[in-house]
Amino acid sequence: MFGRPRWQTVLFSLVTFLVPGVLLLTAVRFLLTPLYLQMAYRLPGFPEDPYGFSFEERLHWAEKSRSYLMEPVDIDYLGSLRFSDGRPLFNQRELRHMVDVKRVTQGALWAWRLSLAVLLLVGVWAWRTGQGKRYALALRHGAWLTLAGMGVLALFTLVAFSGLFVAFHNLFFEPGTWTFHPSDTLIRLFPLRFWQQAFLFAALLTAGMAGLLLWATPHAALGAGRGSR
Repeated sequence: MFGRPRWQTVLFSLVTFLVPGVLLLTAVRFLLTPLYLQMAYRLPGFPEDPYGFSFEERLHWAEKSRSYLMEPVDIDYLGSLRFSDGRPLFNQRELRHMVDVKRVTQGALWAWRLSLAVLLLVGVWAWRTGQGKRYALALRHGAWLTLAGMGVLALFTLVAFSGLFVAFHNLFFEPGTWTFHPSDTLIRLFPLRFWQQAFLFAALLTAGMAGLLLWATPHAALGAGRGSR
């Protein structure tokens, strides 16, 4: 009868549902660092380029691709890259796709920053108004939701990655714009194995962060549960 205001319930529910996205996008942000590229190409079983890129060349050109996605440069940055014989590194279809990839990447990072800001602002408000325990409980619910989601993602990555990869690309890109020949530079730099490892790494890193969140909030959440009865 004398329950809390409905808007507070909605607010803490929002916190719960923002947690999985924030944690996953935090993992994605790590994948967009030079350190991850260094790791990815050194993982056991990573396929060699059948068309002749050395490890050093792969890493060099992959870093250029990463820089394009993260830096305030236009597609001419990639369009100006050349092989030693003067041929363009990327063809026009690859360049068009990279424009789409940058759009999606920057949109995801914008959503990550906004969602993280909301979580922090709600946390500050909750602390200042004596709602810290409810906030911790909402975080824990979000962490459990994250673990469930990452379990599903890891399972599909391990047993049905080709289908997952196609579904992911068709969700964010126009069908037919993201398929390339095996000899195209994007495939040589980022074969299917690269993406399978990236998906699995993102799932595991996200699950790890969710586990840390559960470890960090047990007593406050238990107090919130007792207080709600």
